[in-house]
Amino acid sequence: MRATLLACGAVLCAGACVIAVGAPAARAQSPQHGMAQHGIAMIGAPQLAPDASPAYANPNAPQGGTLTRALLGSYDSLNPFSVRGTAPAELRRYVFQSLMLRHYDEPFSLYGQVAESMVRESRARLRFRLHRAARFSDGQPVTAADVAFSLRRLAAEGRPNHRFYYGKVARTEILSPHEIRFHIAASAQDDRELPLILALMPILPQHVYAERDIGAPSLDTPVGSGPYVVDEAIPGRRLVLRKQKDWWGQSLAFNRGRYNFAQLVYQYFRDANSAFAAFTSGELDFWSEQDATRWTQGFDFPARRSGAVQTAEIATRLPSGLKGLVFNTRRPALADVRTRKALALLFAPERVNRMLYGGTKQRTRSYFGGTPLSAWQEPASAAERAILARAEFSPEIWAGKFAPVEAGPRARRARAHELLTAAGWQLAGGQFRDPRTQALLAPEILVRRHEDERLALTYAAAARRAGVAVSVRLVDDVQYQNRLQQFDYDMIVHFWYASLSPGNEQAFYWGTDAADTPGSRNYAGVKEPWIDDSIAALLTAETQAQFIAAARSLDRGLMAGAYVIPLFHQPAQWTAWWSERLGHPARHSWYGRQLDFWWRTPAR
Repeated sequence: MRATLLACGAVLCAGACVIAVGAPAARAQSPQHGMAQHGIAMIGAPQLAPDASPAYANPNAPQGGTLTRALLGSYDSLNPFSVRGTAPAELRRYVFQSLMLRHYDEPFSLYGQVAESMVRESRARLRFRLHRAARFSDGQPVTAADVAFSLRRLAAEGRPNHRFYYGKVARTEILSPHEIRFHIAASAQDDRELPLILALMPILPQHVYAERDIGAPSLDTPVGSGPYVVDEAIPGRRLVLRKQKDWWGQSLAFNRGRYNFAQLVYQYFRDANSAFAAFTSGELDFWSEQDATRWTQGFDFPARRSGAVQTAEIATRLPSGLKGLVFNTRRPALADVRTRKALALLFAPERVNRMLYGGTKQRTRSYFGGTPLSAWQEPASAAERAILARAEFSPEIWAGKFAPVEAGPRARRARAHELLTAAGWQLAGGQFRDPRTQALLAPEILVRRHEDERLALTYAAAARRAGVAVSVRLVDDVQYQNRLQQFDYDMIVHFWYASLSPGNEQAFYWGTDAADTPGSRNYAGVKEPWIDDSIAALLTAETQAQFIAAARSLDRGLMAGAYVIPLFHQPAQWTAWWSERLGHPARHSWYGRQLDFWWRTPAR
């Protein structure tokens, strides 16, 4: 076997327990209102004690050294809070700290960072107490005034998701320099996830960002309270983050064994092939593989044969997520679900998997595939049907049999022709046209990566043989991002990540309001009342049974709408690293590898 299997460190429990918090039964009780909590969980109680470190951490990990990784494309901004321009995601992760931080051995639990504790006083009031030691990178203390400022500015001028989430706070109340109360708007008081979303809010220093336009791209040096600062920024070439000496948060129990590298270096490449060449030559320390052909055939190089480079398939408990060819239903030609279902039938999964991925990938059947949250092959329960009361689905959808027809190419093509004819398209001269305008059914697939271009071209060739004039356009990162934010495309290739704790972000991905919000991730333009009802049920579920029913109803509604031609997902995280340079904990988290807990191996 080419890759060494590193298990995630825990056996996946059967049934609904996969979404349980993971704490012992005696502790899995919801926290009482008015009690200060060192951690919070979306369902139940947090797993870790106040002085505990994650089980996937090595508290004695060596400190120092450099981790060099590859990023594709470029950036033209160091402001991660604006939809204008492209900023490295690493800035939000390492430079700007949140009130609390996620634990990756639970579906959705947070533990204190800038905030020492949280108190849920009532459904309408939420209080945070800040660590007195918390400091921004310029040495100034983090205060409640900074928290209030951050929420106010991000709710008014931040990214669409910031405005959506933080706008649910009616007002803030500064109780002391280190304590703040959030007053939740009446319409959001039943949202059990909102306290966690607010706890993940990045904290900006008021004395710096009061003078900056956070809605505009900028190359000004960012200032936050996180462990790293920007040391070097050359757009298109590299980004270097340097760890602060004596960073204030290093002594927190939840951070023991985390942020071990003194320097994080990100080298930018135009494409994955050139980046991989840099890895094999030793220029990069770590590689996360997405290309199945390269994973199965590209690792026969000297360093891999000698053992200097190690490979692993790291298992996770995560849902499959949904990667697919996305239809923009705002386009009139793609507004009819019958047209979308027909175009989905022209995709040949077995052939594509064999040709492009060597048969190593698995076909995605469901947004939450591989977990109890999936509706695939699950008949709708009474609870689901109640949530989906406004939907009119076929018997197959209610039975959970919503995957594209698994039949030969002729049968799929014949069914596609039937659906296109029923949708009003007319086959003339071997091509489908609108009989009123004679316009061709000719969707364009917009891509920015060569691997996506290859997949899109394979699909386009099959579609053209069936009379649909699909074309493919490859553009650079900047143009792609601009068109994406304005929904200026017919089809794209996109991946929606799915977690064990879907919540507020689903409205940003699929909600009716997000469909008309530039910069949202509702790329398909979904506007269905039963989707909104499913998201609302997710946010108000109080038991695991209610939560599972809500997730399955969302999954069922998305698959019924044929907004995406489901593609494939990897069965594990394909990972490679230079073994004499990097070390990692003995076990990985539920969410797989966490590079924040790796370290530089001391020189021998």
